[in-house]
Amino acid sequence: MHWLRASAGLMSATLLAAPSAAQVIPLEQRTFNEQVLRPTGQPVVPLFDGWYENPDGTFGICFGYFNLNIDEAVDIPLGPDNFIEPSEFDGMQPTHFDKVPEANYRRHFCVFSVEVPENFGDQRVVWTLRSRGEELSTPGKLLGPYVLDEPETGGRGVVAPVLRFGTDQPEFKGRNGFTAEPRSVSVGSPLALTVDVDHPAARSWVGWTKHQGPGEVDFAQAEIRVDREEGVATTTATFSEPGQYLLRVQAIYSTTSFEYHCCWTNGYIPVTVTR
Repeated sequence: MHWLRASAGLMSATLLAAPSAAQVIPLEQRTFNEQVLRPTGQPVVPLFDGWYENPDGTFGICFGYFNLNIDEAVDIPLGPDNFIEPSEFDGMQPTHFDKVPEANYRRHFCVFSVEVPENFGDQRVVWTLRSRGEELSTPGKLLGPYVLDEPETGGRGVVAPVLRFGTDQPEFKGRNGFTAEPRSVSVGSPLALTVDVDHPAARSWVGWTKHQGPGEVDFAQAEIRVDREEGVATTTATFSEPGQYLLRVQAIYSTTSFEYHCCWTNGYIPVTVTR
């Protein structure tokens, strides 16, 4: 098992590359960075992005990932190839891993958080992924150097957008996010998705993706720029197969800000897709 960790845009990790047999370097001696990206065939790297304190005294340990494939999304179902220990924290991690972003940042930041109690101390939460014949794990801990600003930073004066899944729905902000009431739709029928965005920046970025689910999800517009005056992002999602899905939306004032590890908002919508 190989251990991985990331914080503040710096990654301490190991690489599965594709050298010839004579050039093979032990996995634990290789370095993950964008020089190792390939069109397809590479594994997905789980990453510990840091932790933060919640208002109620609990803590959020957040994880992201680095898909080393430029052209290939990867799906790894929950189970022996995608699990979190201790098992009480298992289940919220993604099963769908988007290809490398086309923006200037090259990985996916803090796509979910695990909430641990205030007396968690020096225990750890470990996320393990097995893909392309490799087992990669990352331990999340409440270590001082990995503390994150959440949901705002005084130094940069940046705050996470406030979101709502419709005018009559609750507001939420920050990486912990909010899980909406379940929705249902049939295969091939578009599901309308609306996000109200409240943020002081002149324009915010809103991005949708599949977080979990058995089939393909096609978004009419997966990335949306929202002007402050308008404050609403709308799109649709169409599903290829029946089953249980979880959609994820992230909102931040600029995608370059992901690399500052502050400040954005996660939201999730469970969807039951029928025939």
